[in-house]
Amino acid sequence: MRACRSGAIACEAMERFGFVGLPNAGKSSLYNALAGGGALAAPYAFATTDPNVGVAKVPDTRLDQLAEMSKARQVVPASVQFTDIGGLVEGASKGEGLGNHFLQGIRESDAIVFVLRAFGDPDVPGPSDPLENLGVVEIELSLADLDSAERQLDKRRRQAKGDPSLRGEVALLERSVEYLAEGTPLYRSGMDAEELASLKPFFLLTNKPVMAVVNVGEDDLDSVDTLTERVSNELDGAEVLGMCIQLEAEAALMPVDERKELLDGLGLGEGALPRFSRAAYHLLGLRTYFTTGEKESRAWTFHAGSTAPQCAGVIHSDFERGFIRAETIQWDLLLEHGGWAAARDVGAVRSEGKDYLPQDGDTMDFRFNV
Repeated sequence: MRACRSGAIACEAMERFGFVGLPNAGKSSLYNALAGGGALAAPYAFATTDPNVGVAKVPDTRLDQLAEMSKARQVVPASVQFTDIGGLVEGASKGEGLGNHFLQGIRESDAIVFVLRAFGDPDVPGPSDPLENLGVVEIELSLADLDSAERQLDKRRRQAKGDPSLRGEVALLERSVEYLAEGTPLYRSGMDAEELASLKPFFLLTNKPVMAVVNVGEDDLDSVDTLTERVSNELDGAEVLGMCIQLEAEAALMPVDERKELLDGLGLGEGALPRFSRAAYHLLGLRTYFTTGEKESRAWTFHAGSTAPQCAGVIHSDFERGFIRAETIQWDLLLEHGGWAAARDVGAVRSEGKDYLPQDGDTMDFRFNV
């Protein structure tokens, strides 16, 4: 039996990103820039009281070309989900502002996105130094994690009295509490990758990959590289993007032709969503493969290092369970030959087994039997 090249029932899980920042940093405007509107963006604190959850389609010209080649009736890009929550303020852990209870809305996010203000505006209160923004947010996240970690530590200590196998978890949580009590996020703690991986079941905010968006004013676009470099030096190894979020949000609401004209005229390139998507994919080690046919062309997201059966399982668990092989060809080579039949005729399509590690840009047709 073979899997359809497209049109299968999808069980793909979207990657989820939680936006965190001080009031007026630009979180809701970034949400609008990525989702094409829907969030209230106002120049006063706490305009967002309930989380906004949005989904954006990830632009990919490779998919568009494959769909055109296949004359696909439906085109399905990969998607990402993001959650915009209320602004944090200094003292949020003690109830200042909206407090920090709403952070629960992003505990299951795959990554945290710091939105850092780097623009001055007398009508918009709050600090305009992105590093000052970062410092406050990191402390408040650490203190929120401290509260969660202490409660989970108490529970594990009680359980460990009757189950000695939990002593390792207790020791790990104790170490975490020590760092968090000092206001040190776990990603700065020096704990190794294995220890941090063991902490994942506890859903601690500072035990997630982080990226930052530095929000500059329209008049500061020429200095965006300098501002982002300061943040990059502080968040060593993190993905850091600089953009004028307000302009990006306005552009996102325009028709495609007008949007491109505005972005080109201001030197903003392709816009916020493609840049954000690439940075997010790199941060999480994500890759894309494609399925294409007359019924549907679709982009699928997988983690680098996944095997062919695991990639098949992104489409449906039956594909992974009954995996036989994957007929595979890179997207541009398939385009060059003009389709599956012509590519097979000249031997350009490879037959890959269970040990194959798919590459970004692979186009695959799975064979399975259940």
